[in-house]
Amino acid sequence: MPEQYKNESLWPIAFRLVSQEKQIGRWTTLSWSIEDVCLYDEDEKAALARLDDGYVMPLELHRHERSDYRFNLSSRDPHLFIVCEEENEQLSPLLITAAQGLASSYMDGDYQVLHIKAPLQIQAWMEAFIGRHGEQIEYRRKRCKNKEQKGRSSGN
Repeated sequence: MPEQYKNESLWPIAFRLVSQEKQIGRWTTLSWSIEDVCLYDEDEKAALARLDDGYVMPLELHRHERSDYRFNLSSRDPHLFIVCEEENEQLSPLLITAAQGLASSYMDGDYQVLHIKAPLQIQAWMEAFIGRHGEQIEYRRKRCKNKEQKGRSSGN
């Protein structure tokens, strides 16, 4: 397990992926869930030791995703999304994110996206990240209705 520590934009999170067989009609399929979520902190190394068959992955916040974080935090139940790849009926996590837009971009491919409710400590940490770097405002360019008033490139 690599030594990673929490800072202003990175927080390692430990968890286990658990499968359960489910009957759908006459077919049997595996349903996956996330259990034993543990927020990595220097004081919690002992708690992580019990996750022998678990994963530790960094939740990393990026400045260009601040509007996604705000959208997530303003929802009734903010979530963390874990993007997984399936191989031989086993899931292995690739990425953990708080940006729903990023997670949804993986849903079109051969990936499975699981989610958990974001712990309150993570929500507060995300709020602090947005507070430090400011709200991200998305600008959209207005189209000129009168093409002759475009400015320098119009030849005026």
